[in-house]
Amino acid sequence: GFFMLYSFPPLITPKTRVLVIGSMPGVASLKAQEYYAFKYNQFWKIIFDLFAGGRTPKDYEDKKQVLLAQGIGLWDALAACERTGSLDGNILKPTPNDFPTLFKEYPGIKTLLFNGQAARNHFKRAFDDGGKICAILPSTSPAHASRSYEEKKLLWQRALFRALN
Repeated sequence: GFFMLYSFPPLITPKTRVLVIGSMPGVASLKAQEYYAFKYNQFWKIIFDLFAGGRTPKDYEDKKQVLLAQGIGLWDALAACERTGSLDGNILKPTPNDFPTLFKEYPGIKTLLFNGQAARNHFKRAFDDGGKICAILPSTSPAHASRSYEEKKLLWQRALFRALN
């Protein structure tokens, strides 16, 4: 059956310059109450390959610290929705997060990187580009398997380094 799902508060600091925006946490993430908790999602592997010498994260605190230290934050396009399973295609009744308020509170955010096309679509429907530099990156979800890990990592690296330099 359908029931309302709610996303997490933003992972952000006043130093955040790049906001990575997903669509909505998947089942594993909601259960763990952690961003990108599904073990086959490649998000944290990419971050640790690019910014932590490829080491294995110790725990969720470690993940958050490495990310935030780079000036990268996380949030999802949607505050709430109904969905069966974890696929973006199953999202119904999407309610957007309050990005205008977030951008007022954190004026350092200049770039929005969308983790997949669905995240971009949900955001754009509500806010257009939010006055920010926007780029869509291949989803780090295992459901998006048309690109290799190396290809995804390269595209994420280019976008992140461009936004942070």
